[in-house]
Amino acid sequence: MAQVFIGIGSSINKRINVCLGLESLQAEFGDLKVSPLYESEAVGFSGVNFYNLVVELQSDLDVHSLIVKLKAIERKHGRIDNAIKFAPRTLDLDLLLYDQQIDVEIDLPRGEITRNAFVLKPLAELAPLLIHPALGKTYQKLWQDYPKDKQKLWRVEDIL
Repeated sequence: MAQVFIGIGSSINKRINVCLGLESLQAEFGDLKVSPLYESEAVGFSGVNFYNLVVELQSDLDVHSLIVKLKAIERKHGRIDNAIKFAPRTLDLDLLLYDQQIDVEIDLPRGEITRNAFVLKPLAELAPLLIHPALGKTYQKLWQDYPKDKQKLWRVEDIL
């Protein structure tokens, strides 16, 4: 079984879609460990705020089959294939980590981990002592070193 971390985001009916995304992941993979929920400004475009969080799960799927499964869950909840990258969305499920695998072709570990507060902060809270496979630092340390004025991020009271 692989240890997997997935970033979840939504800006359209975000409360509902985050909950539906979590329900779908739990139905497919069983128990989930869930980070706190955060709200952040849109990155890369002007738009409404997003809800974001990170989940940890165990999967016996290989990495490519897992990606296919995540895309199917996104489509089930209204995500359009080949939609504009920087645009509002119903549900975004991004594979952040698959064990300690490094694969540049499929962006593992996902580059957004160190670029976006809305990924790094919840990941650091969920797995503070886990070590980034390429950088050799814990996620807690990466968050400590992150420039906090770079992106605005607010913790949302638990809705889950």
